[in-house]
Amino acid sequence: MPSLDRHENVFVLDLGDGENRFHPDWISAVGAALDEVEKAEGPRALVTAATGKFYSNGLDLEWLFANADHYHDYVVSVHELFARLLSLPLVTVAALQGHTFAAGAMFSLAHDFRVMRADRGYWCLPEADIDIPFTPGMSALIQSRLTPQTAHESMTTARRYGGADAATAGIVDRAVPEDAVRSTAIEIAQSLVSKAGDTLGTIKARMYAPTLTTLRDTTNPLG
Repeated sequence: MPSLDRHENVFVLDLGDGENRFHPDWISAVGAALDEVEKAEGPRALVTAATGKFYSNGLDLEWLFANADHYHDYVVSVHELFARLLSLPLVTVAALQGHTFAAGAMFSLAHDFRVMRADRGYWCLPEADIDIPFTPGMSALIQSRLTPQTAHESMTTARRYGGADAATAGIVDRAVPEDAVRSTAIEIAQSLVSKAGDTLGTIKARMYAPTLTTLRDTTNPLG
């Protein structure tokens, strides 16, 4: 399960050491960590990271297929997590040390910045291959954070981007050696801790207003 630590003014949320899929309990744990970060006072920033082969493999499809009657509420909870992270009133940096797929890739896009391992691991939106269309909220999030060309390619071809290719495409901001992923993310976050506060929250809320409105549509989240 996710765990939260603090390194001076930078909170580090480790998402776990497995596939870090979006099980309802996992979503709740991440939400509780964000509560703690948001309630803290003074300069601060957030890094999310993980341990092992995966950063996140996305939706917990096994749980979802076993609980199909909760599909609507589950999607709403995933969308709300994306929206909350996208509009968090402090700088956020994703440290992608391993595979970052599907909703995990979307979760990374909700951060302000991304650092990815250069030599191994892929960032991928596989929905076109696994016959699961993007929800309107997911589409809005992806298209608000990537260039039109990269959004189109990643969404329609399910391309797997390695670290260097992801940096070239603008998906991530830095591609670095494995042992520098988390430390580089913390360094970026530490340099921006003074930005935390209501003004940054307002800037993000206005910058991404259409995307946030779509993500927070609880009436028809599936389109």
